[in-house]
Amino acid sequence: EPVTDPPSSNAAMADTFPLFSLEAVNQRRGDVVILRDVAVEIPRTEITALIGPSGSGKTSFLRLLNRLDDPDSGTIRFHGKPITRYPVAALRRRVGFVFQQAAMFSGTVADNLRIAVELGGPEAQADPLPMDRVLEAVELSPSYAERDTARLSGGERQRVSIARALMTRPEVLLLDEPTSALDVEIADRLLSMIARLPHEYGVSV
Repeated sequence: EPVTDPPSSNAAMADTFPLFSLEAVNQRRGDVVILRDVAVEIPRTEITALIGPSGSGKTSFLRLLNRLDDPDSGTIRFHGKPITRYPVAALRRRVGFVFQQAAMFSGTVADNLRIAVELGGPEAQADPLPMDRVLEAVELSPSYAERDTARLSGGERQRVSIARALMTRPEVLLLDEPTSALDVEIADRLLSMIARLPHEYGVSV
């Protein structure tokens, strides 16, 4: 039976579970093994870094955590419950994903933030974060709301991508190499901003 949240009557018990836990997770594409017997627990309200060479399965691992993909075998739990018990739309509202290449919808920054809320479903639409607040969170002024996304720099696009993910009040932000396409100075500023998110917004990264 699908669930949308840990049962409130067991809130204290739910607090004892890690954010995610993976047990004996395997994934392959054709004859290529992508992930083999992965077992790990990811804590809440912290920053967890996954480090490895190109092609080692980092992106494939992240995609499992909001069900962009499913493993071939093994169990993934979110708040102690099998991740497959959460409706996909509800799970993705709570587990945001920021891709390596910050793709923007056409239109303004505000249009992009509104689209995130629309796609987040009724729960997101009922209580979105204010646009000014999410722009402030990623160190952009409120005037950016009316900027055409086609005129944004790479660093600005990545910040808007993170702001867009924050609009649905997620518990988790999955970031897939968000600084890889940026120069060193801009990447350092973006990482400093990301480092504040758990403390300021209670979101795990």
